[in-house]
Amino acid sequence: LRTQASELIAMLVPDVANPFYTGIVRAVEDVARAKGYAVMLCNTDEDPAKEAEYLRAVVGEPVAGIIGVPTSTATPYRLAATRGVPVVAIDRTPGADDRVDAVVIDGLTGAAASTRVLFERGYRRVACISGPAGIETADRRAEGWRQGVREATGAEAPDELLVRRPYTIGGGRDAAAALLALPEPPDAIFCANNRLAVGALRQLADAGKAPPEVGVYSFGELPLITWRPDGIFVAHMPMREMGTLAAQMLLERIGGLDTPARRVTLAPHVETEPGDLSFE
Repeated sequence: LRTQASELIAMLVPDVANPFYTGIVRAVEDVARAKGYAVMLCNTDEDPAKEAEYLRAVVGEPVAGIIGVPTSTATPYRLAATRGVPVVAIDRTPGADDRVDAVVIDGLTGAAASTRVLFERGYRRVACISGPAGIETADRRAEGWRQGVREATGAEAPDELLVRRPYTIGGGRDAAAALLALPEPPDAIFCANNRLAVGALRQLADAGKAPPEVGVYSFGELPLITWRPDGIFVAHMPMREMGTLAAQMLLERIGGLDTPARRVTLAPHVETEPGDLSFE
């Protein structure tokens, strides 16, 4: 409570319960505390109205800087600029007019590579469960899946094999149920994030279609386990590197760095063999 606003960094994430964001937050906090800053955490729940409310609150103090995961390209980061509060976007890029630094993952290339792995492992009808349309990560990973299908088969991916749902476990379960109900269900599913993958795996298990009968590729770490059956693959995200870079870039801006907006794109580690736990 004694911490001055000028010593605070605000961090806005969709859901800190997601291990992906937990890893990023921890890295940001480690860098910030080493430089004398505390981190204030805000969960936006992918709600633009809640996100805007948090932004108005933190720039009203104002805080020293903001690291945020934009809910959309309409996220009002310009409000922070009017108060002289630097911003670094992470995981997703903000609107083109915001001119803020960003640290993102190459979702398109990573999703395409993940999809190709499923075909290389013998699956022939690979579906995709992605997040809502309009969210950059969801759109890029869905397009990466389409690219992977084209590269593996020479044909366009069937539209019925792409299901968009909220980035939640329930969304993954509902999407998997919809795919299994198709006249010709898929024999593998690329899931655009880890929570969608957990939901899909639960639904497949309930339906008696657990991997390896239906393969699953999770774009992001699954909850910590000691063993994964054949047919489950994971694209590992560079969470700590993302958080460290974002914090360092923000501290440079707080220190007065005045350059054009910077963008750093990191590659995920795409498993080609099931059960590779070396990155968990």
